[in-house]
Amino acid sequence: VETCPTNKMMQRLALFFTAPYQLELRQEPLPPLPDDGLLVQTVVSAISPGTEMLLYRGQMPADLMADATIAALGEGGYPQKYGYAALGRVIEVGKSVDKAWRDRLVFAFQPHQSHFVAKPDEVLPLPDRMQPETAVFLPNMETAVSFVMDAQPGIGEQVAVLGQGIVGLLTTSLLAQLPLASLLTLDGYPLRRDWSQKLGATASLDPATPDLADQIQAALPHASHHPGLDLAFELSGNPAALDMAIGLMGFNGRILIGSWYGRKRANLDLGGHFHRHQIQLISSQVSHLAPRWQGRWSKARRLAVAWEMLQTVQPQQLITQRFPLEQAQQAYELIDLRPETAVQVVFIYDR
Repeated sequence: VETCPTNKMMQRLALFFTAPYQLELRQEPLPPLPDDGLLVQTVVSAISPGTEMLLYRGQMPADLMADATIAALGEGGYPQKYGYAALGRVIEVGKSVDKAWRDRLVFAFQPHQSHFVAKPDEVLPLPDRMQPETAVFLPNMETAVSFVMDAQPGIGEQVAVLGQGIVGLLTTSLLAQLPLASLLTLDGYPLRRDWSQKLGATASLDPATPDLADQIQAALPHASHHPGLDLAFELSGNPAALDMAIGLMGFNGRILIGSWYGRKRANLDLGGHFHRHQIQLISSQVSHLAPRWQGRWSKARRLAVAWEMLQTVQPQQLITQRFPLEQAQQAYELIDLRPETAVQVVFIYDR
């Protein structure tokens, strides 16, 4: 990558999704550094295996490909740069920017690319002594915080998390800090179930187990008083898991749906059990605050909690593979074809 202090004619390496299952690395010119801008050299960026794999597989609806709340993303369609978890170092500042920004580590909602230009209000400085590989989990930790806020778990409740991908594991790590009666998790991959229990799950079960319902019932300490779950988080990305969750709920149970299914349809049994048990389905999306929180909470306050939870959980331990950006095809193929071997995959950049 060519660099120069004034940013003139500077080239960056950027990853493009060009079609389903097709990626391309391109050298492209960086935009000029404005007087009020920062030039950032990326240190590490994290793959979001939920939304990014929908894009990689061609399963993301075109109208959802571009997140209107993240200005760095494109307008949707292919080719498309994507990614929203980049951690980098400020290597140059515009004329009107405080020189104290130089050499600072910052987080940004930016695609996978070697450099980017942003304004100071578009980046987040890292807390003191936080490592880049910890901070790169910020978007997923904020999502987990948002899920827990929206679900409002109560003391002594019987709770389950379906799906122990990275967001599921982070959600489990937060729930494990609460005085729940039990915290069960479900995932098909032994590696993720092992991590789930390390992060505090009471038990982690394989959803393909033939007697799963009996195992869950046996693991509920309040089953004699309340046979069934009080609360479930559907974070697997698999529509069939939502139908499973409905069948596991006790009276007036809540199911928070954090999965984005893309073009996959959910076939649900909304018959007698669903209605007689008055089961509640809760949608949740991190790009905004639910109305109940407005007034006391802001996105800045929620983000502050996410930073604190990163310090507490130290999620960099969940990184299973590190790839240079030049090996992006291998990284996405691994997540697509061998997901049982991966928890969090990151790109590392020359620095």
